[in-house]
Order: sequence, then structure tokens, then C-alpha cells
Amino acid sequence: MKTVSGFPYFEVQFTKEGDVDDAAEVSALRDYLKKPNATDLVVISHGWNNDMSDARKLYAKFLACLRDVLDGKAIDGMAGRFFAVMAVLWPSMKFADEDLIPSGAAGIGSVVSADLVKKQLDRLEKAVGTAGRSKIKRARALVPALANDPKAREKFADLVRSALPKGAADAEDASNTFFKRKGGDLMDRLSKPVTVPAARPSGGGAASIGSARGGAAGIGDTLSGVLAGARNLLNYSTYYLMKERAGEVGRGGVNGVLRDLKRVRPDLRLHLVGHSFGGRLVTAAADGPAGKPAVDIATLTLLQAAFSQNAFAVKFDGARNGGFRSVVSAHKVSGPIVVTYSSHDSAVGTAYPLASRIAGQDASALGDANDRFGGMGTNGAQHTPESVNGTMKAVGGAYTFEKGKIYNLDAGAIIADHSDICHDEVAFAMLKAVAVS
Repeated sequence: MKTVSGFPYFEVQFTKEGDVDDAAEVSALRDYLKKPNATDLVVISHGWNNDMSDARKLYAKFLACLRDVLDGKAIDGMAGRFFAVMAVLWPSMKFADEDLIPSGAAGIGSVVSADLVKKQLDRLEKAVGTAGRSKIKRARALVPALANDPKAREKFADLVRSALPKGAADAEDASNTFFKRKGGDLMDRLSKPVTVPAARPSGGGAASIGSARGGAAGIGDTLSGVLAGARNLLNYSTYYLMKERAGEVGRGGVNGVLRDLKRVRPDLRLHLVGHSFGGRLVTAAADGPAGKPAVDIATLTLLQAAFSQNAFAVKFDGARNGGFRSVVSAHKVSGPIVVTYSSHDSAVGTAYPLASRIAGQDASALGDANDRFGGMGTNGAQHTPESVNGTMKAVGGAYTFEKGKIYNLDAGAIIADHSDICHDEVAFAMLKAVAVS
């Protein structure tokens, strides 16, 4: 049995369809828990920019922070509790082309070339299903004609969209509109620059996205033109594909494993932790498939989650609830839900100005909490009656977490970018929620 920072550690890999890749991995975890050797299981998922090596490094750093906090005895209520870890590994892909801007966001003065667009198409081709690959190949052949041929632009958008699954399309992030707009109109909208506000100082109000974050800017912020529109289309397509895949892996595969483990150990406390699109994955795991009884989840921690700020909302547009509203309303998480957000998280912010542009909005603050299309990792959970706004505290600080509540923690003073989640302060917040579960 492998240990990481003293925690019994079990990896479980999933396919892009949401199936367990190797049943022996689940069997090893099940056999360990039968004895029983642990009172609590931490289920942790990486996000969209991680291959397996990156994910393992992220897990090792985060678990080291958990160990630091536990060993420091900064939290009451941990006596007699023993933690094991289920590390989720799933096939994600990168959102933006790091060869253009190392931060993954478009920057001032950047130039989008045909070669860059083709490189993004290559990545998307590897990620889509077999049926979609021929459509991506046909879209690649149109790239030289995009600048001067409106029909080529329309066909390009139609081919890319037709390669994507449509099951995850909804109103929260304008993905339903993404599939409905005419291809030429969509390309025109995504070819226009998107004005985004500068990041606000940490500690007050909702965070926004913008070019003040260390020189990074939201995708589409300063870039305009046809090839930039193609790049924005492909970035949004990648976002959507990872959204769909995270939901499939979480609601299907991970939920199934947790259901199995709870049959073996009904008393086992489950703590789900997700970073980036891993936040959507573990939320989908808590939600579970329709028609099946819920698996009791003790706590849910969403670290710079890359999905809609309205996921838990009540009538976010005056009529519709968020896609994961039932996680809260049906009490599928019995303990606290902790959400970190940071004004420095440009990666979460990039998709949402594009959603606003797709939906036809011209708001002065695209992607912030006042825009219908904002990300949880930049703004926290919005339009959610159970949410409580606060600030991430130092280790030893006073939190008054309660069961059934969602805690939006402004972590801008600690989390400097999208993947900067491995801090003792973050681990302390998570474990304070665990202590009351």
C-alpha cells in the first residue's frame, strides 16, 4: 500500500466515458476500507490542465499541507479520526495554448496565427470521440480560407460544434446558445474583443477577471480578428468538452465507486475535494445519476472551481435553478460546502466573457458576479440562499462553519493564480469543515 504524507493513498483512473479503467484499483481501496483502517476518505480530483504526472504532483503538495495542519493540532474534533485518500485520475486537456502565453491567457500584443489555430485543432481532435475526428480534420482544411471567406467561417464553426457532445449544454454558461447560433454569427461574435474589468483588491465584493493580474488578460480581451475568433471558438469548445467529461466521470464513475464503498462501510465519512474542473467532477459525483438515492457526502470543497457561479443557484435568470441546485436542496452534502475564489484566477475567468459574448451581452463587467456568466473560482457561488461570504483565514483562525451552508471564501490574499491551491490556509479551511461533519 502506498502512502503520501502519511495518508494511505489509492489512485483510481477513469476513462473519458466515465468508466473505471482498472477494477483492481477499486478493489484495493475497498479491501483496505473493509478492515476498517480509516474513518474518513478524502476523494480528490484534479482539473483541466493536468496530465497524470501533474496531477500526482498537485496531490502530493496538497496532501503535505493537510498533514502539516493535522500534525499542528490546529483543529479540535480530530481525535480518533483516520484519513485515507482516493486520488481521481481522469483524461483532461489544456484549455489554452501555452506556446502563445505561458499563463494560458491571451496577452497584450499577442498574435494568433493559422499554425496556432491548427495546433489547437490537433489537441481537440485527440480529445473528441472517434466520430468527431473526421469533422475536426475537415475544419483544419478550412483554416487558410477563414480570413477572407464568410462561408468558410460558418462551415468551420459548424464542423467544430458538430464534433462535440451536446448533452451538457445549458443556460448557465451559454453553451445552449453556443450550439444554436448560426456558425457565421458565432464566429463574428467571438472575433470581437471582450472588455473585462481589472481585478479588484482582495477582501471586498466579488472578484472579476481582467488584465491587471500580473499582465494576464482574459481570452479575447485584446485579441480580435478572424483567427482570434477561431481560437476563441476552440478554447470555448475545449472548455465545453471538459465540462461534459467532468460531469460524466463524476456522476457516473466516481459516484458508482463511492456508492460501492458506502455499501462496504456505511459509517465511512466521504470528503470530496475538487480543483478547477475537478470541482465540477466532484460536485457531479455528489449529485449522482437521476433516479438513484443519494450517496451521503460529508463535505464538499471546491478549490478555484471551473464551472458556473450559478451552479447551486435559485432562479439565477428569474426562472431557472442551477444545474446542481439539488445538491443543496436535497441535502446531498450533509456538512459544509467550502468554495474558494480569487480575483487572480484568470484561468477560470477566460471562459465566461466568451459565454457573455456568445449570449450577445455587452455588459461593462463581463465575467464578474454582476454578469450572469461568471465562474465560481472568480466569484464564488452566486444567487444561492445558503451561501455565506467570508475571507480565507490564517491557520488557527476562527471559522463558524455549519452543516447545510455554502461558504464563499475570498482567497485572493493567498491564492495567486488558478493552480496555486497548495497552502496550509486552504487545507485548514477544508479541515475545519471536516471537523463539523
